[in-house]
Amino acid sequence: MTDVSHGERSKSARLRIVIGSDTFAPEINGAAIFTSRLAAGLSNRGHDVHVIAAAASRKHGTWKESHEGGEFTVHRLKSWRWYPHPWLRFALPWQVERNCARILDEVKPDVVHHQSHIVIGKGLSDQAYKRGIRIIGTNHFMPENLLEFTLIPKRFHPPAVAAAWRAAERVYAHAEAVTSPTRRAAEFLEASTNVRNVHAISCGIDMSHYTPSFEPRTENLIVFVGRVTGEKQLDKLVAAMALLDPALDARLEIVGGGDVEAALSAQAARLGISDRVKISGYVTTEYLRGALTRASVFAMPSIAELQSIATMEAMASGLPIVGANAMALPHLIHHGENGYLFEPGDVQGLADRLTDVLTMPQDELDKFKRESLKIVEAHDIQKTLDTFEALYRGETVADPVVDDVPRLVVPRATLRERITNRLRGSDD
Repeated sequence: MTDVSHGERSKSARLRIVIGSDTFAPEINGAAIFTSRLAAGLSNRGHDVHVIAAAASRKHGTWKESHEGGEFTVHRLKSWRWYPHPWLRFALPWQVERNCARILDEVKPDVVHHQSHIVIGKGLSDQAYKRGIRIIGTNHFMPENLLEFTLIPKRFHPPAVAAAWRAAERVYAHAEAVTSPTRRAAEFLEASTNVRNVHAISCGIDMSHYTPSFEPRTENLIVFVGRVTGEKQLDKLVAAMALLDPALDARLEIVGGGDVEAALSAQAARLGISDRVKISGYVTTEYLRGALTRASVFAMPSIAELQSIATMEAMASGLPIVGANAMALPHLIHHGENGYLFEPGDVQGLADRLTDVLTMPQDELDKFKRESLKIVEAHDIQKTLDTFEALYRGETVADPVVDDVPRLVVPRATLRERITNRLRGSDD
């Protein structure tokens, strides 16, 4: 166990916590949202919380920010745009090392918690390790999700993924405890590296922020919420819309923005369903939550979800879910109970499962909606905060039990072959 130079504290004592993340508000993705909620929740419990993140603009420095109902200190590092990506900003590695060293010496934290192994995560981990500060590492990252925004030729993607996992292994080796949002994601990290005993700790959700509706539906509205990027497989969802029986009078609303908005609009036009597909772009939190309340079903075709906060938000809104049978989605979607799984890439299967939900009698639909609410209760944000507080204090924790999906039993070599096949565009 790492020696904590700033001393052990009692269970009820205030902690000084530094959280580092390569993506943070106003960016919208799972890691950024989790970091905001974690920092806000810890701050509201009375802890002194500091977040280190890239500046969202040319303005950089240290100040108080309010996110997710909490206020905490944010150290915004000087950043540059990564132009192959629609919004990503990054800090230069050598400047990150210097700035993290300075911040740690000023703040003198009890614990450091990094959310990735990349630029800020690596710099923060390196500097905390040198100072004997307890380190907790969380992985939200799959290298292949970022490759589409690099300039690396596709034939070099598999070795690039392997190199990224080796880099992750070196960083997470410094951590006293390593976590990932689901058991499947934890096993994926263990299968891709030599990191072991990864804790599965849900990102958590505050269900009070969402409004289920059991009113009889007046329209067949399919909703997706999230980043509008290639990894989300939204072209499959638009294609499935074109296969639905016109008598269903179904509409699709894609709530979010990203680099494939124009491509999806063009696809809908080619398929003759532009009048039934709406891409809302970036919206307010209030609009997003309202769209979930109005919807009939939530669709998540992505094959790369390490947890899917968006799916949990839909479940907290009482929606049945139709999602790909991949990665973490089976943790949340219990087939035939609160929704349906379809095989990744199977457009007809996706259309069929959406049809199953849209043609359900109201009493059966209500059962699915109640089951979504029941399943997501296990992901209460307070349980997440309790577990991380215990890890921060160096306590032994048992992972919260939040699903009944069997453990993934796949030899590491086989799993790597599957990853390589996916990167090359072939099926598993």
